[in-house]
Amino acid sequence: QVQLVESGGGLVQAGGSLRLSCAASGRTFSGYAVGWFRQAPGKEREFVAAMDWTGWITDYTDSVKGRFTISRDNAKNTVYLQMNKLKPEDTAVYSCAAPKRAGAIATMRNEDPYDYWGQGTQVTVSS
Repeated sequence: QVQLVESGGGLVQAGGSLRLSCAASGRTFSGYAVGWFRQAPGKEREFVAAMDWTGWITDYTDSVKGRFTISRDNAKNTVYLQMNKLKPEDTAVYSCAAPKRAGAIATMRNEDPYDYWGQGTQVTVSS
């Protein structure tokens, strides 16, 4: 059974940094796309960042470009989201997601290709 477990969330002041981790069990991240999504209170879940199956291509929503970085450590079977220069509007529950199918997926920004989701980790940015 594939499980994704996020960690690293917390309370931070605006301008600060956090690094989220997403550890996989039951399957490797190598050869699979992976995405990070977030959901703020009262809002729909939205795409944040993704990495394709090769690890060479990354994509970010405009609001986090230049501040967030997605990376992967295949040896540790863990994906990271480094978040710098955090803003109050980044406050949300952050979840990682992975598809069942290896290789390329139609679009990394949509939720549809992702089959496995973590429980999420809360990030709160105070002003």
